[in-house]
Amino acid sequence: MITLNNVSKIYPNGTEGLKNVSLHIDKGEFVFVVGLSGSGKSTMIKLLTKEINPEEGEIIINSINTVNMKRSKIPYLRRNIGIVFQDFRLLENKTVYENVAFAMQVVEAPPKIIKRNIPMVLSLVGLKDKAHVYPNELSGGEQQRTALARAIVNNPPILIADEPTGNLDPATSWDIMSLLDEINKRGTTVVIATHAKDIVDRMQKRVIALDNGEVVRDSKGGYDDEA
Repeated sequence: MITLNNVSKIYPNGTEGLKNVSLHIDKGEFVFVVGLSGSGKSTMIKLLTKEINPEEGEIIINSINTVNMKRSKIPYLRRNIGIVFQDFRLLENKTVYENVAFAMQVVEAPPKIIKRNIPMVLSLVGLKDKAHVYPNELSGGEQQRTALARAIVNNPPILIADEPTGNLDPATSWDIMSLLDEINKRGTTVVIATHAKDIVDRMQKRVIALDNGEVVRDSKGGYDDEA
């Protein structure tokens, strides 16, 4: 599903984002990417979503090497990846329904499919009664649920979340993580970059720990468990 082979990323200022990283994530896995600020978590996420390119190595997603992918093909890659951000990135002038519908309109889904799918996904994330509410009328947790609905409405095989609970209180954070766990159980591969130690410890999933751009641990368990 996702493979990194000897991937290195060096930024223009000389900072090494990743150093010779190799790893594989199977279809249907739930993986946490953890580490302190500057460890390489965000670099890895940006490489997976092709916001940036590595200096060395190859990145294979769904059997496609994305490193040398033509710019015109990038939108097709991203259609297979749902992305959730810490800051939600909702369209403030659109309702919950319209925000989620926009993700389907971008991939030119037929109107009848949009009309059918959105109520189902809003029900899944617990926002069925908030369909016609605007983002500024929602709590932080509800905004993240909207962002999550938007990320999964096209049924992508991969869901990537970058600090999805970073702006949320502990109880709401756990609600979001429970939703991500449920989405994973339905077959979606989930990759989450986070520093939320309590959540990682509680969920006991596979943990890829980064330190100074290198993988220092890859095993199942809590945040600080030894490999």
